[in-house]
Amino acid sequence: MAQLTTDLVVIGAGPGGYPAAFHAADHGIETTLVSEDVALGGVCLNRGCIPSKALLHMAKLINEAKESEEHGVSFGPPKINIDKLRQFKNGVIGNLNGGVAQLCKARGVKTVNARATFLNSNSLELKKADGSTDTLTFKRCILATGSSPAMPPMFNLGDDRVMDSTGALALADVPKKLLVVGGGYIGLEMGSVYAALGSEVTVVEMLPGLLMGADRDLVRPLAKRLELQFKAIHLNTKVASLTAKRTGIVAELQVEGVEPTQTFDRVLISIGRRPNSRNLGLEKTQVQIDDKGFVKIDKQQRTNDPNILAIGDVAGEPMLAHKATREAKVAVETLLGEKSEFDCIAIPAVVFTDPELAWCGLTEEQAKRENRNVEVVRFPWAASGRAQSLARTEGLTKIICDKETQRVLGVGIVGAGAGELIAEAVIAVETAAVARDLADSIHAHPTLSETLMEAAEAIVGQATHVFRPKK
Repeated sequence: MAQLTTDLVVIGAGPGGYPAAFHAADHGIETTLVSEDVALGGVCLNRGCIPSKALLHMAKLINEAKESEEHGVSFGPPKINIDKLRQFKNGVIGNLNGGVAQLCKARGVKTVNARATFLNSNSLELKKADGSTDTLTFKRCILATGSSPAMPPMFNLGDDRVMDSTGALALADVPKKLLVVGGGYIGLEMGSVYAALGSEVTVVEMLPGLLMGADRDLVRPLAKRLELQFKAIHLNTKVASLTAKRTGIVAELQVEGVEPTQTFDRVLISIGRRPNSRNLGLEKTQVQIDDKGFVKIDKQQRTNDPNILAIGDVAGEPMLAHKATREAKVAVETLLGEKSEFDCIAIPAVVFTDPELAWCGLTEEQAKRENRNVEVVRFPWAASGRAQSLARTEGLTKIICDKETQRVLGVGIVGAGAGELIAEAVIAVETAAVARDLADSIHAHPTLSETLMEAAEAIVGQATHVFRPKK
């Protein structure tokens, strides 16, 4: 057993952990990065954000090739080489894994492949894959252990045909019939991939709508498109049980007007994620955990233990990679004694379906709950020259402004490339821009970004391409 020492240990090498290690090393702090995964990058890079987007890109190509026939360009039916598709996805992951490893080496960050468990507030047991253990003594620690897919015991049949998001991304095959349990972003993204590859996809959601955390104006165009791509979408529906049989996974559905017993080749359980705060030995420290399993932190990412900070999914919602990366900077700046805190008011959320959804800042529903005096403007993409030329006019850009000052408080976008467009909105909300700032800034024509400009124009006067009679 080796006795190791370091000034700072970062536990977890995802989009929170490795940026924290890099930022600390850039400031001369001796840093050790501990990762249970051999491949650096965490869930996001290896089993989440990155591989899912690689597959969604291919799904988009398949759908666009099919839809182009309406505009005079026909392609033959797609020939799916599942092995080659899997190689493409794995190649993307491998390239990025290698890049993180190279940056660790260049910055002098020590990396240890082991499972970390706290012995106390200044030391860890590091258990390696071969069963051997080392002890690491540290001065400070940043906890960035992320989250894992939630799998209720009633669905955990011990059958690989019942998958979580990790299993779905492995792309073992293309099932003829796929049941997706959960109408959140993971279920809809992966359902879109498998539908494009040829699966008959059925989505079951307990709540009355898809993506219930998102603005209904944004969800509506997506839901309409998914109704054409999926075999069925059942809302207000409960999966009472799953049973593994030789012929498939039998699901018992509780909803009126739908066949209650249905058999599927595979089932994807996508009902959320839980923080990885268990079995870390945190009870041997002063770190406190809330009733949802999140580590309690302050605005400087500090826990109740003076030696331990926490960032990313394990430290609270929203569970987003880019939030974790920003928190990494705040945590290191806190260690350096700088006046820093996580004070961002516009954390962008993106759903990478087709069309994409993206939003930041105040939503219309939130404004109503808080009795805020706001003005809400919607600019339909049917009035956008670029959207017309792309044959993607279902989109919408929505701005929520303070009624009196016209300060931009929130933005929502649904449409092609919404995830890229939201960056301008984030800057507008964070910098307290007013509608005229957006309206008077020249946007290139013809682009989808003009929809932000025109939505802002409608607040200060009239949008060029939409006329609304004054009340």
